[in-house]
Amino acid sequence: MAAYGLYTHIQANRRRSIALMIGLFFLVYVLTYAGALVAEVMTYGDAPLDYLLQAAVYDFVKAAPFVTIGTILWVLIAYKFHQGMIDAITGAHDVTRQEEPRLYNLLENLCISRGITMPKLKIADDDALNAFATGLNEKQYSITVTRGLMGALNDQEMEAVLGHELTHIRNGDVRMLVIAVVIAGVISFFGEMIFRLFFQGARFGGFRGSRSSGSSDKKGGAGFAIVIALVLVAVAWMLSIVIRFALSRRREFLADAGAVELTKNPDAMISALRKIENRGELAAANSAVMEMCIDNPRSGFADLFATHPSVDARVEALVQYAGGHDPGPLALDAAPEQAQIENSAGGPWSDEAQENQSGASSGPWGSEQGQTSGKPFLPGEPPIDLGSQGGPWGPKRGP
Repeated sequence: MAAYGLYTHIQANRRRSIALMIGLFFLVYVLTYAGALVAEVMTYGDAPLDYLLQAAVYDFVKAAPFVTIGTILWVLIAYKFHQGMIDAITGAHDVTRQEEPRLYNLLENLCISRGITMPKLKIADDDALNAFATGLNEKQYSITVTRGLMGALNDQEMEAVLGHELTHIRNGDVRMLVIAVVIAGVISFFGEMIFRLFFQGARFGGFRGSRSSGSSDKKGGAGFAIVIALVLVAVAWMLSIVIRFALSRRREFLADAGAVELTKNPDAMISALRKIENRGELAAANSAVMEMCIDNPRSGFADLFATHPSVDARVEALVQYAGGHDPGPLALDAAPEQAQIENSAGGPWSDEAQENQSGASSGPWGSEQGQTSGKPFLPGEPPIDLGSQGGPWGPKRGP
């Protein structure tokens, strides 16, 4: 079914994500069968291949309930503690309105405009320019922003970034990505365990022939069985990585579009991406955390394993479909707070303006010709002489 418009694309993406998640669970069982095959080879190394394959199926059926329970427990542990682990990796901490009023108010206004429950706001003390959202439900959702990003973006650009991360939460991207990372962790764990089991068995003579089955020309299927098991492990591991990347890459365009929908400012989203470009590396973060960020500068050969589309591709989409304007790569200016202070140095309320009141003309309400006044809205002396020579309505007449 074709998708037209932002919301139908979101629904289509959700259906694809569910299919991918089912595929991830299927890969766990593929690894279970591979592990059962390795165990059979270690126990009956001289048996024919068909016997080893059938015995592995029998072992798989017995192990499947335990594998399912173990995977569910793994997911529950991640459900409970994933945010704490991410905060420990990135050094992020909660902030309140009193601590960060600028950031808090921007996020709160976006949530109020769409009736969205406001997620927790966190700040990571890192000079990198990046942000990410995490959580599995409304009580856990949070948006983390780095100190470097806060200093580099103005209010409009920061609002666009917050809208991007808020869209990830609205679309269910965050929940799906966290679960995908968790299941991929299960696959990595089981895959590594199977490899260790195989190599340790080979090292210490674990492959032995304690049982003979069939004629001699049908024996010796251990080598083929090991190759099949290793291929299954490698395929499962590679597919888990591809699925994780697909979940991440596919959703960044929608999150950019959602940010424009929230802020009605495509140029702010474009300039934010241009400032973040190639400046988002979180040195302490692992690959799973970087996949959640607004930009992931880490990539593999020929961009095959890049978890995010390029900034150029995202900007091109915003220019084409949202009517934005691409300024090209941007250099970072002074921090917005510092720029505001510098821009206000010559304003009417600055110290310089107050000092100018004691000099020559300093404005339409200031003093002139050395006359001073402590009140900015009153002249140094009445503009009309109220002495004996005349009043406000003309010269004073005699009695």
